[in-house]
Amino acid sequence: MEIDEEYLNSIKELIEQKNATEVKTKLADLHPADIAELCNDLDAEDARFVYTQLDNETAADVLAEMDEDVRKEFLDLLPSETIAKRFVDYMDTDDAVDLMRDLDEDKQEEVLSHIEDIEQAGDIVDLLKYDEDTAGGLMGTEMVTVNENWSMPECLKEMRQQAEQMDEIYYVYVIDDDERLQGVFPLKKMITSPSVSKVKHVMKKDPISVHVDTPLDEVTQTIEKYDLVALPVVDSIGRLVGQITVDDVMDTVREQSERDYQLASGLSQDVETNDNVVLQTRARLPWLIIGMLGGIGNSMILGNFDATFAAHPEMALYIPLIGGTGGNVGTQSSAIVVQGLANSSLNAKDTIRQIAKEAVVAAINATIISLLVYIYNFIRFGSTATVTYSVSISLFAVVMFASIFGTLVPMTLEKLKIDPAIATGPFISITNDIIGMMLYMGITVLLA
Repeated sequence: MEIDEEYLNSIKELIEQKNATEVKTKLADLHPADIAELCNDLDAEDARFVYTQLDNETAADVLAEMDEDVRKEFLDLLPSETIAKRFVDYMDTDDAVDLMRDLDEDKQEEVLSHIEDIEQAGDIVDLLKYDEDTAGGLMGTEMVTVNENWSMPECLKEMRQQAEQMDEIYYVYVIDDDERLQGVFPLKKMITSPSVSKVKHVMKKDPISVHVDTPLDEVTQTIEKYDLVALPVVDSIGRLVGQITVDDVMDTVREQSERDYQLASGLSQDVETNDNVVLQTRARLPWLIIGMLGGIGNSMILGNFDATFAAHPEMALYIPLIGGTGGNVGTQSSAIVVQGLANSSLNAKDTIRQIAKEAVVAAINATIISLLVYIYNFIRFGSTATVTYSVSISLFAVVMFASIFGTLVPMTLEKLKIDPAIATGPFISITNDIIGMMLYMGITVLLA
């Protein structure tokens, strides 16, 4: 059903009244994602009341959908045994690992000790060892596997047993006696192949897979390139250890996009609209201070050219144009490069080629912009005025520098294993502003 704000507000009123019967009735009509959205807007105690009205499976699904910060605050209120038996026992391993990462090490150990399924607890421990930004840290261990030597009846029987423990089946993976991935078993083959056939004779060999240490961006690109809904994960000797589903990748892509957008906007850490004032201030202040220092640097540069401004006061009119154009051009160039690096259409090894290409584009843009400004100044100030030539020449130089600099910086950061998204924000704008002023003043002095 479609959830509107009025409906959610009516549930919130019932929660405030602690009307358990009505709350339970209304929650029964909601999808876990909608309940999670509701809990994100509640304080921890009210969210706790909501969870008491849910069955265990729904409660686990809701917790997996909740905002990370809200979920962490909620988990801090709960004893370890409740977390284990009320939530983790009913979660897929990948969701359980995400939840466990929200806890400190001591509480992680306590929760693990209360998990009844020893095999599940072992899987969680193994997954926690992987870096969360790798395939191993994202994968789940729930999947259907069959042996390559089984016949069709054996295969069908085993698949039925395994499927009882799973919510969704994306692919059926074929392994050998040593649990190494051999292929994918098309469900159509199970219906059309003779019952005497062995799996290895009808499976699709050499399936696309990733290693446990594969970075998440490569995982995302692989799933996107081959239009997969799930991707098998193997260890160093080719044994099948898990799979990554497309819904997990979508969540990760969204989180990375949000982080990159915040970096590009000049935020030094992840923040949400509901974060407290101190956290939001701490995230914003560093780049604001750097911007302030850049502004002071600009004023110091301009202060050294009092005589130039006295002789040509009209030069001051074009300071915003020079600074703004440099910042815009640099941001455009860096944004294109960052996007190319993110989707692998551009490689950091192609730095020289990309700079050369950007230089050609910059030269065309710079020529057009400079020519338009020259025509304007020619009409306004005449052909003999210094400003007529200095502004156009300065604009050309600034556009060329900003384009090349905006290309070079993110590609250099990529080589240094630093998130190149930083280069699309204030860093580029501030640097281009300062260099732009130096070029403008220097060219003006030479022409005066």
